[in-house]
Amino acid sequence: MPLDSGEKLGPITLVYETYGQLNNGRSNAILIVHALSGDAHAAGVHSLENPDPGWWDSCIGPDKAFDTNNYFVICSNVIGGCQGSTGPSSINPRTGKPYGLSFPVVTIADMVRAQRHLIDYLGIDKLLAVVGGSMGGMQVLQWTVSYPQRVRAALPLATTARHSPMLIAFSEVGRQAIYADSNWNGGDYYSGSHPKSGLALARMIGHITYLSEISMHHKFGRRLQDRERFGYDFKTDFAIESYLHYNGNRFTERFDANSYLYVTKAMDYFDLSQGHPNLAAAFAKSTDITYLVVSFTSDWLYPTYHSKEMVSALTAIGADVTYCDLQSNWGHDAFLLEVETMTGLMSDFLERVEAEVR
Repeated sequence: MPLDSGEKLGPITLVYETYGQLNNGRSNAILIVHALSGDAHAAGVHSLENPDPGWWDSCIGPDKAFDTNNYFVICSNVIGGCQGSTGPSSINPRTGKPYGLSFPVVTIADMVRAQRHLIDYLGIDKLLAVVGGSMGGMQVLQWTVSYPQRVRAALPLATTARHSPMLIAFSEVGRQAIYADSNWNGGDYYSGSHPKSGLALARMIGHITYLSEISMHHKFGRRLQDRERFGYDFKTDFAIESYLHYNGNRFTERFDANSYLYVTKAMDYFDLSQGHPNLAAAFAKSTDITYLVVSFTSDWLYPTYHSKEMVSALTAIGADVTYCDLQSNWGHDAFLLEVETMTGLMSDFLERVEAEVR
């Protein structure tokens, strides 16, 4: 498969899961695209031995926002990832060893290009909807620009049409944490110790941006962890510190450091207006798509103005766009946590789109 960098990648494995049944007309398929740390396991549980529910289990299933009584839901792991799809930890068929940094740089458009091959493989001409938050929202937007004839509706949630300098700065600090780990070894660490300390630190940095000051006060305040008074040392004192350490270390159990580098770089490169006079021009061929754009008032990673810029561009081309800036204290993670509000909003929207298809 040709990549935006000019290189080619293949053979490619794309891991995916499906939920519900594809109808006879093949018109009820919804593609769910995941954020940075997500994967194909969006809902349900795999087995008694692996009982962790999918990352959006609260919204996918019978009588949920993406009602599998009505819809055929698809979720795949992006290329460049580390949960089964081809990425830097995959075996390079030319060498018989993991790619490491010899893996070509991939973009959001490359991820979507691979997903389009999956949709072709499944025999689906047109998706009822493409849905995703954060990096998933970037993929949603890219779908509407790259393959507007293959999408009826788009739901970009808590996302942006381009990474701002601040977002690129956060990404780079996370990457530098990995580079600084003594086990990173230029990305060639698969036969030895992995750079877990660097990856955990990168995750801690990123996780802060997913929260909000209000949610931190609500969840942690200035509470101490496992002690009654300050230790006046450099061990963990506060509950928020313990939380960040826990999440950082847990992340290293399921994610690859090189994939973190590649995926964050893909997000930094993302700029939907690149090659066009402006953002509205990028959406010029997407006028037949129905949009639901959602932002959250406390999201400082992708603030409301990012979504308003998208809405203005879509309005300029005459697209059918509904915009909701939802009140929430949960920061960027609100698109995963505001389940009741999001369920009502997305269910009503999809019902309207489905009615228009009939």
